[in-house]
Amino acid sequence: MAIEVKVPVLPESVADATIASWHKKVGDPVARDENLIDLETDKVVLEVPSPVDGVLKEIKFAEGATVTGGQLIALIEEGAAPAAAKAEAPVAAAAATPTPAAAPKAAPAAPSAAADALPPGARFSAVTSNVNPAEVAGTGRRGMVTKEDIVNYAAGKTAPLPASARPEQRVAMTRMRARIAERLMQSKNSTAMLTSSNEVNLAKVMQMRKELGDQFQKDNGIKLGFMSFFVKAAANALQKYPVVNASVDGNDIIYHGYADISIAVSTERGLVTPVLRNAERMSFADIEQAIATYATQARDGGLKLEDLQGGTFTITNGGTFGSLFSTPIVNPPQSAILGMHTIKERAIVENGQVIAAPMMYIALSYDHRIIDGKDAVLFLVDIKNQLENPHRMLLGM
Repeated sequence: MAIEVKVPVLPESVADATIASWHKKVGDPVARDENLIDLETDKVVLEVPSPVDGVLKEIKFAEGATVTGGQLIALIEEGAAPAAAKAEAPVAAAAATPTPAAAPKAAPAAPSAAADALPPGARFSAVTSNVNPAEVAGTGRRGMVTKEDIVNYAAGKTAPLPASARPEQRVAMTRMRARIAERLMQSKNSTAMLTSSNEVNLAKVMQMRKELGDQFQKDNGIKLGFMSFFVKAAANALQKYPVVNASVDGNDIIYHGYADISIAVSTERGLVTPVLRNAERMSFADIEQAIATYATQARDGGLKLEDLQGGTFTITNGGTFGSLFSTPIVNPPQSAILGMHTIKERAIVENGQVIAAPMMYIALSYDHRIIDGKDAVLFLVDIKNQLENPHRMLLGM
C-alpha cells in the first residue's frame, strides 16, 4: 500500500519552503520516524519523518524545488523495512533523484569550497572520516561533493585533486543565507547605526565560576558559563535604560517592559537568534539551560520559527571564534546589540600596580535615531560595572 508523504503545515508567516536535501533515494528502505527530507524556510530547517516502515517508491520534487504546506512530495510502499535501514539512518544518503532511474555520474568536477556547502549526509561523512571536502572531486549536480564521494575518497578509491587545480563552483544561496543577507542590508539602509566600546576585567567572574562552578553543575546539571553573566547584566541594564530596549515603528517608539534577549547561535547554515523570553526573571541556571537547549536544537535543525521571533535586544559572542573586536550589526526592529569578544590576558593598572588581567572588549551597536550616545555609553558602563562586580547582579544593581 502506497502511503503519501506531505509537506507539514507551515507556520503562519511562512508561505513556502525549499527542498534542501533528500536523505533517501527511490528504492531505499525507510524506517518509521526516520528523517526523509530537510525543508528550508527563511529562518529554520524542518525535518519530515517517514510515517511508516517501507520502501521509498516515488519522489515528487527534486532538491531545490519550492513546495507549500500540505503538498504531496513522496510515496512510500508500506512494509517492514530491513533492520539494516534503521541502523544506517544517521548516515543516510544525502542526494536523491526525482525518478527511480539513477542519474548518470558526471566526470569529476570542481570540489565544494567549504563544508557548509555540502549536503547533510556528505557533511556528516566528512566529519566522521576526517576528510577535507576541498580535496575531493565532486560528482553530484554542478560538481557538488556527495556522501559517496567522501566515502570513496576516505577508502582510497579516488585520488585527491591535483595541487595545480584552480576549481570554482557556483552555488545558489540557501533561503536562510538569502534572508540573512536581506536583513543585514535592511539594517544598514534603515538605521543610523553607531558603535560604542569598552573593556571589562573578568577576573571576578572567572573567580566566581572557579569557586562555585562545581556546586552549580551538581545542583543544576549544567555548567556555569560566561553567557549567563552577560545575559543577566544586560537584562538588568535594560531595566535602567529602557530606550536601549525599545524599537522604532514608523514615527513611534515602542518601549518594551520586558527583556526578550536574542542569543546569536552559529549553525552550518548561518546565524540564528533564538530568544530568551523575560530574561530579567530568569535565574543563571534557567539561562544556561535555555542556551544549551537552543544550541542543540540549532545544530540538529530543531528550532521552531516562534523560537526566533520577538526579541527586543541581542547578544552575540564573536569571541567563540577568536574575534578580538568587532562592530556587530543591529537586528531590526531591535535598536541595539551587544558584542562579546575573546578574553585575553593584558597588562592593566590597578591600585597603582601593573597586573595581568583577563580582559574582554565589549561593543554596543545601536540605532542613533532613538538612542543617544550618552544612554548607549552609560548602558555599556553599567554592564561593565556589573561584570567587574558580579555580586551586584544578584541584587539587581
